[in-house]
Amino acid sequence: MSKIIALIPARFAASRFPAKLLQLLGNQPVILHTYFSVINTQLFHEVYVVTDHQQIFDLIVSVGGKAIMSIEQHESGTDRIAEAVKNMDIDVIVNIQGDEPFIQKEPLENLIHLFKKEEVQVGTLMRKMNATDNPQNPNAVKVVVDCNNKALYFSRSVIPYQRDENFSATHYLHLGVYGFRKKALLQFTELPPSTLEKTEKLEQLRFLENGINIYVAETDYITIAIDMPEDLEKAKKHLHKNL
Repeated sequence: MSKIIALIPARFAASRFPAKLLQLLGNQPVILHTYFSVINTQLFHEVYVVTDHQQIFDLIVSVGGKAIMSIEQHESGTDRIAEAVKNMDIDVIVNIQGDEPFIQKEPLENLIHLFKKEEVQVGTLMRKMNATDNPQNPNAVKVVVDCNNKALYFSRSVIPYQRDENFSATHYLHLGVYGFRKKALLQFTELPPSTLEKTEKLEQLRFLENGINIYVAETDYITIAIDMPEDLEKAKKHLHKNL
């Protein structure tokens, strides 16, 4: 792999928490925490924030960072980063959500490691759900994989379903960090939204329905993503505790 870059899609108008990426976490906005966390892993040749909003663009540039302004309106972050890389000379793109201020090196390293195999076109992450996780929560996306760690399915429902009460099922939480070879990423944008994708509102199902394998690396990383105002409060407590 000659060139691996990280792209951080940063949409301003999040439906559940508008302008969340500009909310202060400690002494700087959420998106800056995410950007510097990715930079500090030292895993990538370049790190870009891809945004649809001038204020986020200007903020990244003001700290000497690299930002790309989306030209078109997009339904998903995947479409947004595909537009950004279309004319770049790169091999692998890692997509890290802008609301992941505490992203760490270990899970990203595990993800990148998948691409040492030429057959891997798309990769992502999972972790074993623990006692504090709720498999019934539809916002916690579950994944099941085969013996080669290729994803069989992603769902908001509980998968696998524990039919036998005497057998303890293991559930894996999907972490929304992706890696793509450039060709696979651009191919995604040319495919129409699939039936399962529209049913579950999970864009990764578009790959599976079109026969494109998604390889999954396991990690112990416990994400602190900011989807709602209460998540920001949890993040503030986490930041304060780790100062």
